[in-house]
Amino acid sequence: MKRLRFLNLRAGIAAAGLFFVVLLASSCGTQADAQREGCSTRVGIVFDIGGKNDRSFNAAAWEGVKRAEKELNICLYDIEPGNPTSIEPAMRAFAERNFDLIIGVGFAQGPIMQKVADDYPNIKFAIIDGVIFEKDGKTPKKNVASLVFREHEGSFLVGMIAAAKSKTGVLGFIGGMDIPLIHKFATGFEEGAKYMNPNVRIVTNYVGVTDGAWNNPGKGKELALNQIEKGADVIFTAAGNSGLGAFDAVEQYGKNASGEANKFVIGVDSNQNGVKPGFVLTSMVKRVDNAVFDVVKEVRDGNFQGGFHVFGLDKDGVAFALDKYNEPLISKETLEKVDQAKEKIILGEIKVTDAMAK
Repeated sequence: MKRLRFLNLRAGIAAAGLFFVVLLASSCGTQADAQREGCSTRVGIVFDIGGKNDRSFNAAAWEGVKRAEKELNICLYDIEPGNPTSIEPAMRAFAERNFDLIIGVGFAQGPIMQKVADDYPNIKFAIIDGVIFEKDGKTPKKNVASLVFREHEGSFLVGMIAAAKSKTGVLGFIGGMDIPLIHKFATGFEEGAKYMNPNVRIVTNYVGVTDGAWNNPGKGKELALNQIEKGADVIFTAAGNSGLGAFDAVEQYGKNASGEANKFVIGVDSNQNGVKPGFVLTSMVKRVDNAVFDVVKEVRDGNFQGGFHVFGLDKDGVAFALDKYNEPLISKETLEKVDQAKEKIILGEIKVTDAMAK
């Protein structure tokens, strides 16, 4: 197996130059593939600029393709572009080599994949958190699997947990980019919190309006500290690598005489409960790993289908994390109420607002 790694690519690298480098490395990789018995499916994944070790969104996608590599015997290639301009040439390089599946991580790759998928209609693509249409702008594109999640449903549940735990009645929300996708997290969180405690107050901030908003933990910590000063004692972060700054912020406030944290953070996308044990109340998990694994399996088995692949509470596509790190932090009474709400959401008895559908 040959894996491509482009760590911290400099902005000065020309797109054409990157294309040549990736193409050359892929060409060498095909020789290694030929020597690997039973490897008939080549999968390339292009991460966003946060990189696969962000312990959040990208990390979940990485876990999914790594599991596919192990269990499905695929040939896996990955690229970590150091800047947004490096994404398209990397994606095109995989397409030029006739990869069986090309995965783009994150909605920001949508416009890029739209162009590349148009240019390579016989190549199969998948995008996480994005939707790619045919040229009519209405019909889902046949050669692209759009993997989307009902983040608002999972956020509702962690909002309930946050409100039940809060002693001040003030919660914080830190988003990465101020965009509709992240509004889904924010809206669901607020609705869940107010379902549990109608008097709760939410302080909301966003890191920025560019791609850099996902990779600025210093700014994330600054926003978290500011929210704590305003009374927030539980902060939900949906900001990629920037959200890790909020973990540092709550840890800064230490623990009380009983050994429990004075302030808490809620992780996102991956299970981040173990990042700062005792300071993470829970994590709103998106099963990006399962979604990625499933689409790779579909390609390998010849069952690929383009269009929408939607993952909500009903398919365990979103959830809250409960493990040895946070079980002592959440009461049984709260868990019972959250489980009841989950069932009501699945049955349609509770309607959680989808901010992207407004």
